[in-house]
Amino acid sequence: MTPPTAPPGTIPPTAPTAARTTDRIAQLVADVRDVVGRGLPPDTTAYLVGERLAPHLGAPGLLTPEQCEGDPDRYRQHLLHAEHDGSFSIVALVWLPGQQTRIHDHVSWCVTGVHQGTESERRYRLVPDGATARLVATEDVVNHQGDVCGFAPPGDIHRVRNACSSTAISVHIYGADVSRLGSSVRRVYELPTDER
Repeated sequence: MTPPTAPPGTIPPTAPTAARTTDRIAQLVADVRDVVGRGLPPDTTAYLVGERLAPHLGAPGLLTPEQCEGDPDRYRQHLLHAEHDGSFSIVALVWLPGQQTRIHDHVSWCVTGVHQGTESERRYRLVPDGATARLVATEDVVNHQGDVCGFAPPGDIHRVRNACSSTAISVHIYGADVSRLGSSVRRVYELPTDER
């Protein structure tokens, strides 16, 4: 599955690339496997996975130099691990200045942690509007190195952007197999938007 075509000013990620695993990623995989194997509700799973991710953020040796490489045309997704049974995946997203997602939601629970730099996120709520719907911006969040956030559908509509002048890198853990899906995105929203 190839990433969707982006409207002007919005860039989709490149397809996931696989790279070798570091010792820190191997430990993170073991920790996430333990949490996911408990069969807890998605929001509880996301919370506990976030606790396991936090100590690794900003640590030297988490990612290889290749896993920190961006793409001048779009934010880049590096596949770090896809669990053999499809229960979770770990990716690194590398954002050059100004790169962003489209407004989207996800196929599963997700945990995101900033490894380097800063990421800006705008969250939205879907509001019925007669026969159609519109998006209302509900919150702006700036996540710095070491910050972790997690969520589970529904209520996970957002746009993420690198609004800084330097590269940002984040680690994302999804309750789905992005090596098979190509992305964690369930739906891209192209609706009227009420920005705050």
